[in-house]
Amino acid sequence: MVSILAPAKLTLSLEIIGVRTDGYHLIKAEMVSLDLVDTLDISEGQGIEVQTNYLDQPWEFPKETLVPEGDNNLVANALSLIGRKAAVRINKKIPPGTGLGGGSSNAAAVLRWDKYEDLKCAAQIGADVPFCINGGRALVSGIGENVERMSYKKQDFTLLIPPFSCSTKAVYEHWDHLGGPKGDHGNDLEPAATSLYPELNKWRDLLGDTTGKQPRLAGSGSTWYVEGAFPKKGLHVVSSIPRHKFGD
Repeated sequence: MVSILAPAKLTLSLEIIGVRTDGYHLIKAEMVSLDLVDTLDISEGQGIEVQTNYLDQPWEFPKETLVPEGDNNLVANALSLIGRKAAVRINKKIPPGTGLGGGSSNAAAVLRWDKYEDLKCAAQIGADVPFCINGGRALVSGIGENVERMSYKKQDFTLLIPPFSCSTKAVYEHWDHLGGPKGDHGNDLEPAATSLYPELNKWRDLLGDTTGKQPRLAGSGSTWYVEGAFPKKGLHVVSSIPRHKFGD
């Protein structure tokens, strides 16, 4: 058995610069890896098992945030891409559907295990997968397949993770429906996400009132974050990590 680390990612900026004829969105984004980490135990056999041990917080994640097992999991897509079978146990700390790239990082961990480096094909699994293969800190463009590594920068962030998930697909579709708005705080998906999921606004305001800083939406949501460490109940302080910290 081999254990592979799958760090969460945080999107620090996200600009949508176009839409391809096939519907894929072209982006320019800065992403960093965090010390919030899932672990994948990979061994001989077949099948995907998920064990959840999400961050401690004063509310429960509803059942719709359960990570799918079997063929609906992105890990299954990654195994299919590399043409391999394995028994994979996913020890999850990253809540799914919260904009922190947990599923993409899990898939990327499998690809790194196989030493797979075709980022263009990896992007077909998910736009965040190529970055998660490389990790650290990078500028990401195209539909996610172009990853330009940047020098490591130590940063602390405070996350507020609401007790619900956001659909990335639905948020992008709503962004199209709204005519492609620009975000005021560095994330072009923020207007679409808060319009589609208006309950996001109260969690943004809670984080802003608690920290005195302007929250930003992580990817398509639902997580809000500010830079800096504000350790309080219901908030989670995380730090950026360099590529070599993955330990695989």
